[in-house]
Amino acid sequence: MKLILAEKPSVAKNIADALGIKGKRDGYYEGNDYIITWAFGHLLQLYDAKDYDSKMARWKMEHFPFIPTKFEYKVKSNPKNRQWADQGAKKQLAIIHQLMKRKDVVEIISACDFDREGQLIGDSIIYRARLNKPVSRLLLNEWTKDEVLRGLESLQPNDELRPLQDAGVSRQWADWLIGINLTSVATLKYQKGRGKALNIGRVLLPTLKIIYDRDKEIENFVPEDYFKLVATFKTNNNELYEGTYVEESGEKFKQKEALEIVNQQIQQKEAVITHKKVEKKKEFPPFLFNLSNLQGYITNKYKGWTSDKVLKVAQSLYEKKFITYPRTSSTALEESLVGKTARVLKTLAEELPYKDEIKFMKTKRVFNNTKVESHSAIIPTYMKPKRLTADEQIIYTAIKNRFIMQFMPIAVYEETRLITKIKDVELNGIFESKGKVQLEEGWKKVESINSKDKLLPLVEKDELVEVAESDVTTHVTKPPKPHTEKTLLRVMETCGKGYDEDDEEIVGSILTGFSIGTPATRAETIKKLKDVGYISTQGKNLISTELGRKLVETLPVKSLFDLEFTGRLEKTLSDIQKGIVPKTAFLETIYKFTTESVEIIKADQEVTIHEVKSNAAKPSHEILGTCPNCGGNIIEGRKGFGCSNWKKGCKFVIWKNDKYLQALRKKPTKTMVKNILKNKKAYVKGLTSKQGKKFNAYLSYEKNPDKDYYAWKMEFEK
Repeated sequence: MKLILAEKPSVAKNIADALGIKGKRDGYYEGNDYIITWAFGHLLQLYDAKDYDSKMARWKMEHFPFIPTKFEYKVKSNPKNRQWADQGAKKQLAIIHQLMKRKDVVEIISACDFDREGQLIGDSIIYRARLNKPVSRLLLNEWTKDEVLRGLESLQPNDELRPLQDAGVSRQWADWLIGINLTSVATLKYQKGRGKALNIGRVLLPTLKIIYDRDKEIENFVPEDYFKLVATFKTNNNELYEGTYVEESGEKFKQKEALEIVNQQIQQKEAVITHKKVEKKKEFPPFLFNLSNLQGYITNKYKGWTSDKVLKVAQSLYEKKFITYPRTSSTALEESLVGKTARVLKTLAEELPYKDEIKFMKTKRVFNNTKVESHSAIIPTYMKPKRLTADEQIIYTAIKNRFIMQFMPIAVYEETRLITKIKDVELNGIFESKGKVQLEEGWKKVESINSKDKLLPLVEKDELVEVAESDVTTHVTKPPKPHTEKTLLRVMETCGKGYDEDDEEIVGSILTGFSIGTPATRAETIKKLKDVGYISTQGKNLISTELGRKLVETLPVKSLFDLEFTGRLEKTLSDIQKGIVPKTAFLETIYKFTTESVEIIKADQEVTIHEVKSNAAKPSHEILGTCPNCGGNIIEGRKGFGCSNWKKGCKFVIWKNDKYLQALRKKPTKTMVKNILKNKKAYVKGLTSKQGKKFNAYLSYEKNPDKDYYAWKMEFEK
């Protein structure tokens, strides 16, 4: 009998289905010489500091740094009460160990995800039982029946995966050491009040710094005027085209007067086309998705999506056998997957209206071992889903379309460039015109991508034209845009380097692990930054909060904010995974860094950046005004200012965490609410624009005449 340990119940069922096992028991399946059981992700967690030493139950500065001589594990805590073990995890762990100890079990197979965390989950459970039985590893990129059966025929000894376990343990221990020690001393040093902590993390802080730096760029940006001269030319056939005046310095001019002189000189002048160049250019489809690119694409295209949500939905599709492993950094496929990929393409292309244009080819853009690290890019499997949720449909369609694009004809467009020179006038520049026409739609058909064609009239070199009109236009330089999840993920993935999909150096850096976090953890990092209050969202934009800014500006351990430092740590973890660097060397670095950082914070000046008001006054039942919806009384509640008739169905409320006001960095006050109820509007000072500038305005809270909801309106002083 062989025992298979899966990471989740859904994966255990996939394996049982592949093996034709239907006998389900309490916590496992059994049949056909196999027992298949499962974890619920991590069943074990590292000890808390107080588990090693009871004095650590209370944070005191003199207790830190705290570095255990040996790391210990326990059953994971109940999320609702961390004092107690999670009973579901405790029960399942007991079932797994009982099954492993059965005399008829001769081999244990770890079928957890093929990554650091999956290796750690499986090994922590298996080796805790201390059995002298062989342990093998099932390494799969998808959970379809064919792949499960193939994988069970080509198991690897689990000992060969020791470097992967070392990388997982090193990451876990390092994050525990930095998190426990620096969160504790930073909270003691810079925060007043109890009940919350200033979260300090190896990946958390450099990610915050990326957003902070962009916010500062926007705040410090000084807009400048620049000018352009655009002329409209008329051909002999009375056709018109535009040309932009260009000198060696370009088409943007700081001095308007110089362009005005040129503009006067060219009025009603004759001109000649001195250069015409027509080029056919190819447009290749974007590369296959890795996780970061998928998250960026979806969060940018669809409202309300976060990176964390994209990962969860993709994970669901993976466990349902519809896509391959999603936590990948690769944008190409292993060359060994050529045959399987051809089969998938044939299955997916069957019902497409443009199926005759789809042609399977083995190209380096798709199949390239040098661009694959551990896992290939995300693609669909040969299993076509019959029923998906709306969210699953969005993710699946994006992955499927990106896959099919690779095997469609290359898109081709024609670009025409004209140079027009004014006759009988001595100018330092010429007028440049560009036109573009899509000749072959190719892969763009898959998502009906419309090209913006800019047509030029059919003219030839040396043809004479005349200036029909011209104008000097005024423009203003724009500040950088705030980071979105898409742009932030790109910076995290490339560790702050510029990014081009065809840039071998950057792609190489990503694949060797030189990045901020991993594909599996970046979404969680962004979510945590929001949860702990270091950043907030403004539509799709990510903005650092006052607390986040103060933390960046105050915490003296500057290397924690340094992308290069964090990138090197992640690179070292990647090298441990490859067996290049020993675990001990990395951990020695972390021990030293943690100890030194604690001492730096201890020696820092006394300053409070956050105050927790633990004994906040309870909301009063003072009547603030009359409900505009039903005529009831508006009173303050714990979460908002609402109507006393809410039990009778009145839904009027101004929430204390109102997103509109949050975007303006304001919270509703009793005074504001009173003015809105009495005067229909309130004059609010100290609102903050997207660019970080302060302003004052009148705010009103009005009911939409067509729909049953209230919305904010803003007016300025006249």
